[in-house]
Amino acid sequence: MNKELIEKAHELRRRGFTVGEIADELNVSVDTARWLNVQKVEKGEKSENVPVDFAINWNCLGGTSSRLRHVSAALGDMALAYGDVDVIVGIAVSGIPFATMMADFLEVEEGLPTALSVFHPVKHRKESDEELEGAISENFASVLGKRVIIVDDVITSGKTVTNVIQAIKDQGGEPVAVTVLIDKVGISEIEGVPVESLIQVRRLDR
Repeated sequence: MNKELIEKAHELRRRGFTVGEIADELNVSVDTARWLNVQKVEKGEKSENVPVDFAINWNCLGGTSSRLRHVSAALGDMALAYGDVDVIVGIAVSGIPFATMMADFLEVEEGLPTALSVFHPVKHRKESDEELEGAISENFASVLGKRVIIVDDVITSGKTVTNVIQAIKDQGGEPVAVTVLIDKVGISEIEGVPVESLIQVRRLDR
């Protein structure tokens, strides 16, 4: 971990971000985000017990709608292998723009009417609320009786995706695949649902 990442984590914390939101902003695990927030940023100080993780920065994509559109089309193309889908569920926050553009891609380019839904993960709640569960927003499409594709930017451990899959099943939906920009752990399926990623990052010592 470098000094800039620690400083960024501290800055986000000062701005009121929860640990889960910091993890999403930096594309690291929640454990890594917690670790970053307890580190000092003094020059030359060496930190111990550094979590095994990869910090992913894809702001060169997020800063332009045209790049997001192209990446979302690639994710949508992978989703086509699973047949017709009814709903795209984007995991807040970073999965939402991909999910929105994927739904548009499938509807416009492929002629498949596709609705949009949003999942709010538990890691975005305040630490005192960690026993609560994530939830599918009621402001977007229902997943009841629908074939569903789940979309996020990065899989770090698979825990959030596991929660989304369970929430969809609990609401009577059928999760048929997960599509992500980057898979940091090399997961091929979660709870029997296949995972497709544009990029896989793997540690060679695992």
